[in-house]
Amino acid sequence: MAVFSSIGKRFCNQALNGSKPSRLHFQSIRTLLLQSASESVKVHRHSDADSGIVQINMERPEAKNALGKDMLRGLLNSFEAISTDPAANVLMICSSVSRVFCAGADLKERLTMNVSEVRATVNSLRSTFTFLEALEIPTIAVIEGAALGGGLEMALSCDLRICGEDAKLALPETGLAVIPGAGGTQRLPRLVGKSIAKELIFTGRKISARDALSIGLINYCTPAGEAYSKALEVARDINQKGPVAVRMAKRAINEGLEVNMASGLDVEEECYEQTLHTNDRLEGLDAFAEKRKPLYKGN
Repeated sequence: MAVFSSIGKRFCNQALNGSKPSRLHFQSIRTLLLQSASESVKVHRHSDADSGIVQINMERPEAKNALGKDMLRGLLNSFEAISTDPAANVLMICSSVSRVFCAGADLKERLTMNVSEVRATVNSLRSTFTFLEALEIPTIAVIEGAALGGGLEMALSCDLRICGEDAKLALPETGLAVIPGAGGTQRLPRLVGKSIAKELIFTGRKISARDALSIGLINYCTPAGEAYSKALEVARDINQKGPVAVRMAKRAINEGLEVNMASGLDVEEECYEQTLHTNDRLEGLDAFAEKRKPLYKGN
């Protein structure tokens, strides 16, 4: 984790000094991304026409992708690396484990912790998901099977959620005499409304993908086993759009929702301004005039 933090700080310092990181530095990021992810977190970069789509696979079958320290470390390392990679346009978070997205916190590991260690672990979960939510690029949670506790909180931190119809979603923490502590009490009501969020958190009950779709918790409910295909379709659609425009749209929406309408319109104006001076904007106009598909480069 320290490796990526130091690289991120170096890039930030370069940006402040007006210099651009070299291609070699970005290649180093990609190499470290593949080398430093934990055994339970694997990163796949799509290529050719799908270049720009990055995929994270959770692979901890013996624990149903429970969020232990190693997996959390691998997720944060991957998120940090992706945040500094200008070639990344959209992120998909997937599971390689059959019938489970993520079962939540690793309760066996939690049993060995004292109160201070539990607090530190939950704080790490919360900050990791906040980092995920703050990524400039769109993020998609691809959910087949169970997304429980911290697993659902991670999905709530993504921009979009796509489920197979056999998925089950829940925040069951009150059944363990605690509350969702990695953002669930804040992100769920912002998606589904206060009353529904209270009912789901108070009771801890599981809901189906179809019910989740009906309350606005997810974007799509597909036949079982087809969530990945739908997510890739959506990711490809996003990947074909102007990268700067997509990032500015995400920023305008996220920041605008936290302020009043007048201030939100100011945020929108500022974000629109960021797109005005890009080569991609001119390419979009040329492509429209020439009746061809635009070739956006993210600058």
